[in-house]
Amino acid sequence: MRTQGNPARAVVVNLSAAVSYHARVRPQATALIYEGQQISYAMLEERIRALAGWLARRGIVAGDVVALLMKNSSAFIEATIAIGHMGAVLLPINFRLAANEVNYILDNAGARLLLVDEELQAQAGGFGQTVVVPPLAQHDMRVLAGTGGARVPLAVRGADDLFRLMYTSGTTDRPKGVMHSYGNFYWKCMDHVIALGLSASDRLLVVGPLYHVGAFDLPGLAVLWLGGTLCILREFDAESSLRAIEREGLTGAWMAPVMLNSLLPAAARGGHHLDSFRWCIGGGEKTPEARIRAFTQAFPSARYIDAYGLTETCSGDTLMEAGRELDKIGSCGRPTAHVALRICDGDGNALPAREEGEICLRGPKVTRGYWRDEAKTRASFFGDWLRTGDIGYVDEEGFLFLTDRKKDMIISGGENIASSEVERVIYQLPQVLEAAVIGVPDARWGERPVAVVVLRPETTLDLAALESHCRQHLAGFKVPKALHLRAALPRNPSGKILKRQLRDELRDELCDSAREPARDAHPTGRSQA
Repeated sequence: MRTQGNPARAVVVNLSAAVSYHARVRPQATALIYEGQQISYAMLEERIRALAGWLARRGIVAGDVVALLMKNSSAFIEATIAIGHMGAVLLPINFRLAANEVNYILDNAGARLLLVDEELQAQAGGFGQTVVVPPLAQHDMRVLAGTGGARVPLAVRGADDLFRLMYTSGTTDRPKGVMHSYGNFYWKCMDHVIALGLSASDRLLVVGPLYHVGAFDLPGLAVLWLGGTLCILREFDAESSLRAIEREGLTGAWMAPVMLNSLLPAAARGGHHLDSFRWCIGGGEKTPEARIRAFTQAFPSARYIDAYGLTETCSGDTLMEAGRELDKIGSCGRPTAHVALRICDGDGNALPAREEGEICLRGPKVTRGYWRDEAKTRASFFGDWLRTGDIGYVDEEGFLFLTDRKKDMIISGGENIASSEVERVIYQLPQVLEAAVIGVPDARWGERPVAVVVLRPETTLDLAALESHCRQHLAGFKVPKALHLRAALPRNPSGKILKRQLRDELRDELCDSAREPARDAHPTGRSQA
């Protein structure tokens, strides 16, 4: 994990090296904006060095794992870079997890220290090496670290050294610790600089949680690497986001689908000057065409960039290219400069254009595997190709189209049903704000499709109307056999709908229905009305 004894590899790749450079060359340039504070690069460097010294006094050394259980703040960024300055390993933790889940991650990662926001103490459980970050320190970590003490020299790190452990959302079993090296992180930065044309003039709105790759990496801290500005909101709010774009002249953002669902109606009402805004990266699911068109109407100076990526690759593996948004609607773009993508069959063999299979990736930003889990690491690769678990195809020009998650494929009477295909049809109904289709147990056919829908305000929808609409566009066996209306759909921080959670929540009802005899003659619809 550490660079030792090889002068050719003894390079400095810590994030603090770039901050120090900008603090020297353009010290008064704004690095961070948080709750009214304008934090210059010179000030950010001072805070990082103070916190690094405090970590050293607490016994943290290179290679130690330091965890953050914190909401968005300038302190999160200060701590992230100070941990790297020490040569320690960053472990950001989802603050929405329960205490037992947090403790599993801390134990599995072998964390030496946990920094936790005061309001999140209960989720820290009984972890021994915990330091509470009070509200004042969330604005300036020198409140916690002080300003005295000797300066800690910048730790020497190489491209193969461990930069971060990031635990997956755990939709199937215990979370897995994805290992990110400095090489993974910086190749990711380079790819996003190329694809997005980033420079020091970029001013990024950060509204997603920083413990997640969407906010941290897409493009996230790459903007600081270039000398740009991060405007951080502690939590997402549509009106606050629009005001920040207007007030600070922000140029771009990453947003999960649920955020855009809230932001777009607010932007469409007008009242904000949003001309500075040039792009917004979305994704996390197959983006409905209506959402892309709504974005274009609400932000006429900006473009919506559909994207595909995952934690294992620091996110942002494909991005929609400028000028192709409309003729390639439904696609999430082509691979970035240093990402190779191919569609594979079950044995890892490459498939031709238009043929569906598992999306596989390789390149210098792809993880080398999972922390302390050789078995899952081996199972996740075809040679040096990462198996994403996602199903899709590429067209003749190499544009990627998502079809489904492997685990979300519904198999009814031996027929495969891609839930995203059914969802696309459901989204055509004007009443539908959000939709998820899941497979539920069926005594005769194994599984049958069920729709879970969030309606737009002041609209209605019943099963008969849903079935009638779907039968106009889908084979009978693909038509949902039940409709459940919800106020919201459960999602992980990247915006992906947690279909396993939906299945768990509906388990009692579904188990009862699974014992009932099926009413349809055949799930393929060949004998259905």
